[in-house]
Amino acid sequence: MLAAGWEVAASAPGAFATPAGVDALEWLPATVPGTAAGALRDAGRWNPGDAYDFDAQDWWFRVRFATEPVEHGEQVTLCFDGVATLHEVFLNGVAILAGESMFATASADVTERLQPENELVIVCRALGPVLATPRKPRARWRQGVVDGNLRWHRTMLLGRAPGFAAGPAAVGPWRAVRLERRNAHAPDVQIHIWTELDGTNGVVGCSNARVITSMPAAEPLTLQLSGPSGTHAATALRLTVPDVTRWWPHTHGEPVLHDVRVIDANGVVLHEQRVGFCEAAAGPKPGHDVERDGLDLHVNGVRVFARGAVWTPIDPVGLAPSPSELRAALEQLRDGGMNLVRVVGTAHYESAAFHDLCDELGIMVWQDFMFANMDYPVADADFKDRIETEAHMVVNAVGSRPSTIVFCGNSEIEQQVGMLGLDPAIGRGELFGQLLPDIVGSVAIYVPSAPCGGELPFRADAGVANYFGVGGYRRPLTDARHAGVRFASECLALANVPDDATLAAILPATGDLYDDPRWKLAVASDQGTDWDFDDVRDHYLRELFAVDPQALRRGDPQRFLALSRQVSGEVMAEVFGEWRRAASPCGGGIVLWLRDLLPGAGWGLIDAHGQPKVAYHHLRRALAPVATWFTDEGLNGLDVHIANDRPEPLAGRLRVALYRDGEQSVAEALIDVEVPPHGTVAQSAEAVIGRFVDAAYAYRFGPPPHDTVVVTLEARDGHHAIPLAQAFRFPAGRPEGLVTPEELGLTAQIERCANGTLDLHVAARRLVYGLRVVVPGFRASDDAFSIEPGHARRIVLTPFPATEPVGTGSLTAINLRGAVPVTVPTAGTP
Repeated sequence: MLAAGWEVAASAPGAFATPAGVDALEWLPATVPGTAAGALRDAGRWNPGDAYDFDAQDWWFRVRFATEPVEHGEQVTLCFDGVATLHEVFLNGVAILAGESMFATASADVTERLQPENELVIVCRALGPVLATPRKPRARWRQGVVDGNLRWHRTMLLGRAPGFAAGPAAVGPWRAVRLERRNAHAPDVQIHIWTELDGTNGVVGCSNARVITSMPAAEPLTLQLSGPSGTHAATALRLTVPDVTRWWPHTHGEPVLHDVRVIDANGVVLHEQRVGFCEAAAGPKPGHDVERDGLDLHVNGVRVFARGAVWTPIDPVGLAPSPSELRAALEQLRDGGMNLVRVVGTAHYESAAFHDLCDELGIMVWQDFMFANMDYPVADADFKDRIETEAHMVVNAVGSRPSTIVFCGNSEIEQQVGMLGLDPAIGRGELFGQLLPDIVGSVAIYVPSAPCGGELPFRADAGVANYFGVGGYRRPLTDARHAGVRFASECLALANVPDDATLAAILPATGDLYDDPRWKLAVASDQGTDWDFDDVRDHYLRELFAVDPQALRRGDPQRFLALSRQVSGEVMAEVFGEWRRAASPCGGGIVLWLRDLLPGAGWGLIDAHGQPKVAYHHLRRALAPVATWFTDEGLNGLDVHIANDRPEPLAGRLRVALYRDGEQSVAEALIDVEVPPHGTVAQSAEAVIGRFVDAAYAYRFGPPPHDTVVVTLEARDGHHAIPLAQAFRFPAGRPEGLVTPEELGLTAQIERCANGTLDLHVAARRLVYGLRVVVPGFRASDDAFSIEPGHARRIVLTPFPATEPVGTGSLTAINLRGAVPVTVPTAGTP
């Protein structure tokens, strides 16, 4: 790896044709893999959110390195795993290669060019002046998301999309630069491992057999597999594993992996990787039409309600997250009850480490090809050759992984065309209708575009839709059912407010938040509109809490923030509850998006610093493999739903309780329930109670008989009830008043555990609504939850790594006046 000692400098476009003369530029330290923006950030010359056009200059990256003499019969190759975007490479002043794609890998034989001391220079030419010169043929439609001339260039659109990702643009060697030495006369064995299922048996094999079998016949290769299915080996290039243990998404089973090795006759391991055996189908039967019936994922023959989020770069500035950062982000997605991540067409292809983690953690991957919104010039022969090479590279890299479930041709092209009143077929064309599906073949499910299908590609009741009825179009929550969504490839874009610690880093301590331009940096908006996604969230705040958002934020900004955090989480949980119920036609949904690009109220469930927002906690409970929730069926009352995604049957008890005035018990009943593996069942709340109680307060015979309904799913464990899931409903409206801790009967106590975690025990006499746990230095196992009257909750507090915890914390709630302090016992104190 050539990773140390890099420098970067900027120059006017075209000021230097070669590295000659660039010594006079101002050079700064640089990190590679990395970008120009990352180098300026690290040098304190630029901060995320600052206006800076990284496409307006040429950017020079250089490194000096020493090499050992090249031995006889040795070949040395310089390898570039990704440079953004228009670039030229010079070694010791001589041009050795050039490229036009951020997504392409490249290499150059430098055996004859190496010296004892070398200088490698990469120049990334300014993209701005190139974009300013239109190219023909002209696009068949106009789009307003990004500069339309970007359609000619294979580069990331995030960072160049003013409405939701204005910057920074990706410029520089964002992937590794490597120097490889090998025996020039040895066979170039490029081994690709693939797996498939044949009934209950697994099959693993090697492709590129032509290269492998060109080795002498006296030196056969051994293909070896070991893991949960035992150890198996064959000297052929195809190995059958009887009764193989399958890979499952984590919500529905274990993501079982096996180790595969290719070994030569001398015992040398030529190749090794981990593989999984998984069978995914777009629907329950052969011939399922995604464009008519939507995506109804079946994995290993079992229906899987697919839920997840759109992935955004963990380090949107330098594009080089550490392994620990990448793991933490994907573990957050998994722990949030999500089993699917979408690598979206406005971003970039992810690293092998990303896909390794998805395999390991049981996260399914929806992989877009990097096309979005625009009319790509596939009629241009050179452009077509580049994207064909790119597509083969991507399919070869990730297509055989067990986690790769869907390949999608593009993001929003057919929608863009359809919404302009044009024939949506124009957006399909040769690229997405023939070339890409032919390359994908049978390795995964192919979706031409997101969205697509139906009478129009953006209709929700057929095909795959981007559903923003609840969200950007400010439809009532009931629209989540009325729209008949089959599968939401994007949904629920809301300006999710982060916690105070994140806001404090970007906003002043006093004054109206909205008066500070920094508040709006992370808030997305659709170009050409007079509203943004703050306005969308405020709409639902008004609808659900019956408050005037503008008056509230000026009169009581802290309560405005608390309610704003709560409302987006409740909206998301409500929508997924509608979609996840057994009677729903919906196969799943993908939230836009997982993590913010900038600190603030972005679309992310996770803020830009990696901290979960309140919306994340609401979704985590709603999407858990074992969950319970309510739906309002009007005059038919409240339905209670139970989902058991696990492969074992669930035998438990269901308790429904009704309360008045947040404290007085009105009715309570407990029944035994059986939920089959991978099953979802529904039960009327009044059937559990055993009599009519107007649970949904739909008949309205006088004042509300109750204001709170609680359902709790409990496991059977002798005389003890172990809560598995819980949900709350407020048929007469959400709690409005603020009461003191004494009036709530709220108590809290922290105990220190031997493993370094803390146990927080919280109890209350009356309903506690939306309890927040803030103990600096610790992460709570649950947050923004409610406590049933007369009950308690136990929360585990886990210390953040390399963080010095403090001695005090606090509890707040939507219906609590003030805060309740909690004290962390010192080490050694029980």
